[in-house]
Amino acid sequence: MNLKDYITDVKDFPEEGIIFRDISPLMQDGEAYKYAINQIVEFAKDLGVDKVVGPEARGFMVGCPVSVGLTCGFAMARKKGKLPRETVEVDYGLEYGKATLQLHADAVLPGEKVLVCDDLLATGGTTLATVELIEKLGGEVVGLAFLIELLDLKGRDKIKGYNIKTLMEY
Repeated sequence: MNLKDYITDVKDFPEEGIIFRDISPLMQDGEAYKYAINQIVEFAKDLGVDKVVGPEARGFMVGCPVSVGLTCGFAMARKKGKLPRETVEVDYGLEYGKATLQLHADAVLPGEKVLVCDDLLATGGTTLATVELIEKLGGEVVGLAFLIELLDLKGRDKIKGYNIKTLMEY
C-alpha cells in the first residue's frame, strides 16, 4: 500500500509558502490507517516497549493505537497548563518564540522503555522536547516513529543516536 496516496498537500497553510501534509484522509480510511499503525507496531515489537508517548495533538492519534497494538500504556505530552496533576516540563524553541511541553510526573517510570510516536518529523524540536521529558523522568527512549518526515527541515539531525522509523518522506 502506498501511504502517500492518503496524504493531501494543502498549499499555503497555515501561512503562505507552507505545504501542509494533511493526514486526515489516511485516518479516514480504516484500512490505510490500520496499515500505517501496524507498520509502526512491527518496527517496535522487538524493542521491549513499556510505554508509548505522543506529543499533542496528532501524536495522540498515532501513539494511542500503537500502544494498543503493543499492549502497553500511553502517555500524553501536552502544552503547558493542559495536564491536571503534578508535571515535569521542558521549554523548547519554535520558529517564532518558544513553547513548553509537559508530562505528568508519574507518566513514565524510571527504567521504562519508551517509544515516541507522532505524525510528523519536521524540525525535530517537539520530538527532542518529548525525549528530554522522558529522560528527565528516568525513562529510556528506545525508538521514535513518525508517519511523515520532511527531509528538507533536517529534524533527524536534532535526534541523532535514536532508533528512528518514518513511513513516508517528503
